[in-house]
Amino acid sequence: MKLVIFADGGSRGNPGIAGSGTAVYNDDRSQLLREIAYVVGQKSTNNVAEYHGLLRGLEAAVEMGADEVEFYMDSKLVVEQMNGRWKIKHPDMQKLAIEARRLLNQIGSYTLDWVPRAQNKVADELSNVAMDAAAAGEPVGIVGPKNSDAVATADDTVGEEGTSESTATSTEPAIGPTTVSDWRPDTGPATRFILLRHGQTAMSAAKQYSGRANPELTDLGKKQALAAAQALADTHIDAVVCSPLRRCQQTASAVVEGRDQRVETVDKLIEVDFGRWEGKTFAEADAADPELHAQWLTDTSVACPGGESLRAVHRRVSAARRDLQKRYEGKTVLVVSHVNPIKSFIRQALDSGPQTPNHLFLGLASLSEVEFFAEGGVLHRFNDVGHLGALG
Repeated sequence: MKLVIFADGGSRGNPGIAGSGTAVYNDDRSQLLREIAYVVGQKSTNNVAEYHGLLRGLEAAVEMGADEVEFYMDSKLVVEQMNGRWKIKHPDMQKLAIEARRLLNQIGSYTLDWVPRAQNKVADELSNVAMDAAAAGEPVGIVGPKNSDAVATADDTVGEEGTSESTATSTEPAIGPTTVSDWRPDTGPATRFILLRHGQTAMSAAKQYSGRANPELTDLGKKQALAAAQALADTHIDAVVCSPLRRCQQTASAVVEGRDQRVETVDKLIEVDFGRWEGKTFAEADAADPELHAQWLTDTSVACPGGESLRAVHRRVSAARRDLQKRYEGKTVLVVSHVNPIKSFIRQALDSGPQTPNHLFLGLASLSEVEFFAEGGVLHRFNDVGHLGALG
């Protein structure tokens, strides 16, 4: 298998807060397979960070079984040193270069070439994600799950299919302490997220792209929200967080009714910005921008016209999840949001490949549940709509 990898590193202060970014593509670069943001340290140089970007890419290549790799970096120093044209004098970089050689020996064929920074934007952006995480106090290591590729697809970003088509993996509400499943070793305090998608709106009933538009719930949507609230009535919830949009706020309000709790609005939980596709059906968007629409469905770095990319959605939701996990460690949090943010939570918990969301259907007012601890996450249930059966 052939991979194409781009890497970058940076330091704010040089030495200072440092991070690296690595983007792993398939052989023709038509698909982004993996994004890696890595916290290097609090007092590291730019060059050391660049080497860490190289190492994370080589580790990914070996793990994924690549036998051929095209590697690109905008660090002239690392490229020339690893190609044997420049000497490596710094002791720290000598150690990193030795480790890189060890990994390269496990790959049958490889090239390492320099590219201008303008051609290395994804890796550069990831290195800044890592530096932001370092500045926020995150320890040395990969930020979030190791397969932190962008997520979300268009299967139900159009969004809002009826509930009768959904299938549930569990019908039991989440009750009890927030501990990881008994079969796992002790992983320390875990934060449990109950994920509730909002109820029906007029736009979802019409199967229109509904991102930043702000419709209210239909009568059926209000009944769905109430049914979800009743399903959660016996579930202990420590905090309720919600997208700022009305359909989610109404759904969350139904849940907290009668509870001594308030709804905290988290802007990063908002749905993708569909731009000019807002209010269009899948077919209408495809007719308006056939090439761009096709690219958007397969490449999460592509933004909607005048809107947002699905990669950007995943990154902001990942940041929100990490913050919530830190603030509510060991507790249970109800997250009321939309298709793509919820799929991002699930994708992070599974630490699975970028195609995972293509195979996930998320119904209106459905309940899913994930749990995160220090080293990763688990999925407890997905698309539970058992509470909606009486609504027809």
